[in-house]
Amino acid sequence: MIGNISIDTTRYPDGRTYVLIGGAALHVALGAARAGTTARPAAVIGADLTRLHALPWPEELGLSHVATVAGASCRFDITYGTDGQVIGLIAAFGCAAALTTHALDVLNGSDCDHWHVCCRRPLDIGPILERLVTAGHSFSLDFHLTSAAEQIHAAKNALPHARTVFVNAAEYRLLDDFIAVNELATVVVSNGPGAVILLRYGHAITTESPQSGPVTEVTGAGDTLAGAFLAGILQGSTEREALASAVTAATHQARDAGLPYESP
Repeated sequence: MIGNISIDTTRYPDGRTYVLIGGAALHVALGAARAGTTARPAAVIGADLTRLHALPWPEELGLSHVATVAGASCRFDITYGTDGQVIGLIAAFGCAAALTTHALDVLNGSDCDHWHVCCRRPLDIGPILERLVTAGHSFSLDFHLTSAAEQIHAAKNALPHARTVFVNAAEYRLLDDFIAVNELATVVVSNGPGAVILLRYGHAITTESPQSGPVTEVTGAGDTLAGAFLAGILQGSTEREALASAVTAATHQARDAGLPYESP
């Protein structure tokens, strides 16, 4: 999973604020690991996240491709609206500015069954996706609404080669503006507390609705869904089975308080 591992501050309309260890690469990898598939995030962190390696992760989660360098880790300050959608984001990329170079090194030296790319800043996805397509690797993609238009445009030529593309409803509309979705093998569209739809070459194949219940922390729920879905597919589940398991995993993630950040 190529992407960020970050320190996230999340803010909610009711006044709740959390400071958590997060980042898309970590959440996707953890979702896959909890579903029983070996997963390794490729990310760059600073000294303020050195505790990461000492935490009790699932056995299937490997941190060998997480590089620790001088400087501050990537930080996101995220404000959510009443519908759980992002309405404000402040980013400080810190040492994660070196992520593209690190990810290319990992691509050169690691053999994986499947690569997942979290298409969001500061990663330059152009050379990453070009390398994956040229080498014929199996890969999937996800986006984040705040930079989705820019990132979908940058990924346009690689999208038809992706095994799966994960988007939310707003990102799907942007995706549909840039490319004919009937050219894409599998698109998984989430919609907050609404039904998740799986499209095969533009046609809805199956839907899965999350169970209703209290939501504590929505950050990482979509990434957890992606990781759990990929794990199911790689383990031989049907798309319908994998989607059902992934939606359940994302629901549990949203009910969990997350991983609190403690300064080293």
